[in-house]
Amino acid sequence: MADLSVTIAGLTLKNPVLPAAGPPVWNGEAMKACAAGGAGAIVSKTVSVRPAVVPTPNMAEIPGGFLNTELWSELPVEQFIEREYPLAKETGLPLIISIGYTAEEIAELAPRVRPFADALELSTHYIGDDPTPMVEAIRAAKAAVDVPVFVKLSPFRDMKTAARAAAEAGADGIVAINSFGPCLGVDVETGRLLMGSREGYGWLSGPALKPLALRCVFDIARTVDLPIIGVGGISKGTDAIEFFMVGASAVGICTAAILKGPRIFGRVAREIEKWLDDHGYASVEEVRGLAIRRWEEWTFRTAHVPPILDVDACTGCGLCEASCVYDAIHVVEKKAVLTPEKCYGCGLCITRCPVRALSIAG
Repeated sequence: MADLSVTIAGLTLKNPVLPAAGPPVWNGEAMKACAAGGAGAIVSKTVSVRPAVVPTPNMAEIPGGFLNTELWSELPVEQFIEREYPLAKETGLPLIISIGYTAEEIAELAPRVRPFADALELSTHYIGDDPTPMVEAIRAAKAAVDVPVFVKLSPFRDMKTAARAAAEAGADGIVAINSFGPCLGVDVETGRLLMGSREGYGWLSGPALKPLALRCVFDIARTVDLPIIGVGGISKGTDAIEFFMVGASAVGICTAAILKGPRIFGRVAREIEKWLDDHGYASVEEVRGLAIRRWEEWTFRTAHVPPILDVDACTGCGLCEASCVYDAIHVVEKKAVLTPEKCYGCGLCITRCPVRALSIAG
């Protein structure tokens, strides 16, 4: 059986599947439920110097994703210190405490939560081109505590520049990414906006966010030598494997935990283990960065290179034929037939084939 344990910035986790800061870890009982559900560590919901006043409604499932207009915790930090963090510590798992937002607020909060923190996660929500506020927040936390400091990055800025700035400021790791927005959702039956925020805006998470999150982690991993916790659209083991392949050491789950409950953490961990076993890998570390290495070996090309077709594996489902705009592939007598001279090598059929009868050449 594959070894799922990972070490990140000195923290040893029994498995690399964590809750991301948000509603699934809103109080002590919720954090204990995540631990019972199989999480490898606990990340608490973000607190700031004063409780948030959160509009309602503030969460909605949409096709392909999820919208929220959540803020930081509605509970005062004093309650977390007196009750919620002690409950979370009863799990015996590493506790990463999320705090925000400005350097001044972080300087105030960090020493107060330090007795319970195995690490800090800084939520800055800064989305401009100037990384100075993030840098100042990291430096404030590093000056205040002696535990690892992770910084959570939003997906809006140049991730490479942000990652370099975070590393130079002394961050011990990076969490990527936060939700994307602002976005908008409408109830088509009533015309009401789905979110109760002043402008009706929300922030996108869930499966629709995963390609963006993967790109961000890919960019960060190629830029700095820091551990990365990948967050965004993870709901099954293969999602996590993709994040490991682009350089993440662990993953955080929020939306899927909201929709499916805290047992999602153990389920994803078991699926990771099974995938590693089935593919002959002994640990997460063996696949970490695999996509980066394959990308470095890849030869950029513009020539029309048809895919490789394994006729014996083809089931004749017709998905390739239905979506080939170049009319290069047809199902004849329940088997796909490829016309190479028509093929533009776009690769769509490869991603649609449910039995992997088509593959990239070279």
